[in-house]
Amino acid sequence: MNHRIVPLSAGLTFVATPIGTARDITLRALDVLASADILAAEDTRTLRKLMEIHGVPLGDRQVVAYHEHSTPAVRDRLVAEMRAGKSLAYASEAGTPLVADPGYQLARSAIEAGIAVDSTPGPSAILAALTVAGLPSDRFFFAGFAPSAKTQRQTWLSELREISGTLVLYESPKRLNALLTDACDTLGQDRQAVICRELTKKFQEVARGSLGTLSDAFATRRIKGEVVVLIDRPGTVETDEKDIEAALKDALKTHSVKDAATVVAGALSVPRREVYQMALAMGKSS
Repeated sequence: MNHRIVPLSAGLTFVATPIGTARDITLRALDVLASADILAAEDTRTLRKLMEIHGVPLGDRQVVAYHEHSTPAVRDRLVAEMRAGKSLAYASEAGTPLVADPGYQLARSAIEAGIAVDSTPGPSAILAALTVAGLPSDRFFFAGFAPSAKTQRQTWLSELREISGTLVLYESPKRLNALLTDACDTLGQDRQAVICRELTKKFQEVARGSLGTLSDAFATRRIKGEVVVLIDRPGTVETDEKDIEAALKDALKTHSVKDAATVVAGALSVPRREVYQMALAMGKSS
């Protein structure tokens, strides 16, 4: 296949790449990959393979690895090349650059150096997941990856609890069960959610239901692939003091006062400060 060699001005162009199906790349993205003086990629092997599939010749151009472990010297070198008049195309491993991707610092450095920054929009796991989930999409909040440690993850979830929009999270398949368990405790097991796995790929899966139902369904499953978790916005729940006390009594059996307050406040959608004061009083009286 022949790709247009388009004149690119000196500067940085971010190229969105497929999240699964190779044919999801845009024609403009292929033109930019065929035209840029220098190519940079989060994973150079993935970019080379993508260019091979679509018949984009590399020639004698450089392909520079730029990822989360790259040193500032690599970034400085790329910025220097652009300041010298070169055009640079940066591709993430999958999806849109700068979304859970190390390209952010490269963009900031280029902007600070007065270099033009452009984008060839395209695939995004966030938007693909919102499209198929069936949850409200008029307002959403992308929270990235959840912390790996349980206490930090529960605190993190509690901070997202009152956001009035669909929550979109990325998660490792190995930690999905732990995330769902903590989400049930912190956000409430009745809140609606969707698990999207391997989007656009052969074994794509979309599972819908309450957090409690999904937690049970995935508890014994060993899954692979990229996972996007979507959680519906909070509903209006009326909770009286007896409900809070009962939940706190149960939570204090296995949690500290602070953690018990966080978990119960999230599960019942009530102010944490109020729950914390009740937990302190219960702790003193026991």
